[in-house]
Amino acid sequence: MFHSRLHSLSRFLISLALTAGLVALAGSAMAQDRRQNAPGEFDFYVLSLSWSPSFCEEAAERGGRSQIQCGGRPYAFVVHGLWPQYENGFPEYCQRPAPRLNRNIVSSMLDLMPAPGLIFNEWDKHGTCSGLSDRNYFETIRKARAVIKIPAEYLDLSQAKTVAPADVEEAFIKANPGLSSSAVSVTCNRTRLSEVRICLNKDLQFRSCEELDRRACRRDQVTMPPIRGG
Repeated sequence: MFHSRLHSLSRFLISLALTAGLVALAGSAMAQDRRQNAPGEFDFYVLSLSWSPSFCEEAAERGGRSQIQCGGRPYAFVVHGLWPQYENGFPEYCQRPAPRLNRNIVSSMLDLMPAPGLIFNEWDKHGTCSGLSDRNYFETIRKARAVIKIPAEYLDLSQAKTVAPADVEEAFIKANPGLSSSAVSVTCNRTRLSEVRICLNKDLQFRSCEELDRRACRRDQVTMPPIRGG
């Protein structure tokens, strides 16, 4: 009898725990889904600046087809994207199918984002979540990029440079008054610096973003390959 009651109690407790877990999950989903993928409903932007030489070396190692940005013209930091963010998580692909992107806009952005495929992808995945028209979204990218001053030492890097991610972050902070360490992070792959990501509010002012910092590069040192072309 005792064992039977104990078994029944155990089943009840397990059932109660599962129910509580499902309620918690439902509550979490509701908190996330309240605005999930609703165009224009987000908290801030991340401007992602990609170190083009790292991208090109990785593309060559993968043996993929040659990328437009990896040809003759030298590129240093290029715009990867301007990404709407929530305080936790982010929206993506907010309209399916995405409104057709005007090819004149694509052509106009190649100085900042030197790959048509990248521009189309960024519009589909992130631009549709901005709540802006295609023209206004890419105008906002241009304005956001104009906010950022690239540190002088990275404008014309002719030789590979070994850097500490923290030093790259500090260089951007010194070059951009008002930018704090809580608003910028550096990402990397196994050996190379990949991107510098900067958080901006909807008015394109610097703002902190602790979640982004948690995804930053944790390596002591990484390489910045030299600028290609010339």
